[in-house]
Amino acid sequence: MAEIWNVMVSFFRVYVVDTAKSMRISDAADILVLSLILYFLYKFIRDRRAGKLAIGLGAIFALYFVSSIFNMRALGFVFDNFYQIGLIAVLIVFQPEMRAALEKVGGTTFMGIKTITSDSGSNKAADITSQIEGICTAASDLSRDKVGALIVIERQTDLGEYIRSGVLVDSVVSPHVLRNIFFNKAPLHDGAVIIRDGRLFAAGCFLPLSTNNELNKDLGTRHRAAIGLTEISDAVVVVVSEETGNISLSVAGNLTRNYNYASLRKELTSLLMSELPADNAKRHTKRFNRKGN
Repeated sequence: MAEIWNVMVSFFRVYVVDTAKSMRISDAADILVLSLILYFLYKFIRDRRAGKLAIGLGAIFALYFVSSIFNMRALGFVFDNFYQIGLIAVLIVFQPEMRAALEKVGGTTFMGIKTITSDSGSNKAADITSQIEGICTAASDLSRDKVGALIVIERQTDLGEYIRSGVLVDSVVSPHVLRNIFFNKAPLHDGAVIIRDGRLFAAGCFLPLSTNNELNKDLGTRHRAAIGLTEISDAVVVVVSEETGNISLSVAGNLTRNYNYASLRKELTSLLMSELPADNAKRHTKRFNRKGN
């Protein structure tokens, strides 16, 4: 037992203490940056089709490692040739996910500067509260009448590409305006509206459809467009089904369904108020909830 303890102490001293003593500040920064990259990579591929592909690649690496240990020449020959073109194969296989990641990173303002500096905390909270009330009221009315709708709330990721596909409106976020836009004989009712900085900025916008083959086959074009946009941005999208009148919410590529006025208001408040300083968000959330009750 004493020998085992001595070996453990010796291992700790050689590989931990000595390594820590020789570590430079640049080494610590190197480890920190690599850890962040791996964390965000894991976060991105989690719950996506890329996660299953990554597991498959991991299994191939493990098999290659085993073949090297046991000197399996046939497998080694196959893997040696495979890795010569492996990088190109990975780029091809992960192309949709890599494109989505780059679009999301490239369209995001640095540390959310746009959201933080666009207005003071108090005014921003009041604008968000008014915006939520308008969206929830309009969604409830449209749901009751089974009128389809697609309402996008832009956050840090710039949606200028999709705004340009529609018609500039630049209006207050009013239930009356939203109902008129999505009225089934209105010229812009088939597209999405995009809300930017608390203003109903554009209507009739075209959104990218999700290419996820694992989505429920019953989902229509509006729901696939909502998921598609939130896969490549941090936008929040409210969807009203024309067939059933159900209200859904899409965030980060996920779709949750069967909202009503109260539950939609609660979820939007949680998502949008989180961008504010903690004190302002807490104060306005309490005021909003009291008003709703």
